[in-house]
Amino acid sequence: MLEKLERGWRVVATAISFATFGLGGLLLWLVYFPLLQLFVRDRARLTRLARLAVHHSFRFFIEWMRCLGVLSYRIEGVEKLARRGLLIVANHPTLIDVVFLVALVPNADCVVKASLARNPFTRGPIRATGYLCNDSGPGLVRDCIASVKAGNNLIIFPEGTRTRLNRPMQLQRGAANIAVRGPCDITPVTIRCEPLGLNKEAAWWQVPPRPMAFTIRVGDDLPVAPLLAEEVSESLAARQLTARLQADFLQEQTRHADA
Repeated sequence: MLEKLERGWRVVATAISFATFGLGGLLLWLVYFPLLQLFVRDRARLTRLARLAVHHSFRFFIEWMRCLGVLSYRIEGVEKLARRGLLIVANHPTLIDVVFLVALVPNADCVVKASLARNPFTRGPIRATGYLCNDSGPGLVRDCIASVKAGNNLIIFPEGTRTRLNRPMQLQRGAANIAVRGPCDITPVTIRCEPLGLNKEAAWWQVPPRPMAFTIRVGDDLPVAPLLAEEVSESLAARQLTARLQADFLQEQTRHADA
């Protein structure tokens, strides 16, 4: 009986959490960002302040979910994200992975779905922050490289969508293309959620039997110089780097599964 009540509360708490998220997005779009654009004329400063607002909003959202009993979390190696000009590449098991990462990185840039730029809850923050949309075609890789070279910390999920259950992880080569053509070393981040919730196959109200426990591990940089030293083509180097990154993610998942 107590277990059913606790699980029922987490359904309600999850609804409260996402209602808060939506309201916060509207307030940023309708109040904060218009005021920011009214008083701040310098585009670079405007973008920086907008990203900082999203960063703190996401930190609040994560803490709010923790206080409501929806989740807990542990971060390993977060000090590695304090540097500038990082290409942060992460796996993508849950709906709120990007929220966690932006909450950890004050000046984060992201590649987001074009549909989010049209969503009334998210389009305000995306426009003000200057996040990159994935519908910009061949110029997207160039824009991503420029963002990293400008000192931003670019967050990319190379799977392109949340990981599907009982299917092998499949990474696209976009992140590797950025790393090779930059060139930019990759800062890998492994996200683990046990028990898994907010995944691709589950609706938000289908909460797991226990609160989600996140472990986010920031790994050591994956250098691209050894690949470039082999004087292979950029496309081959990108394929090799993608295979290495996928193997590292799978090894990390296996290591935790066997622990």
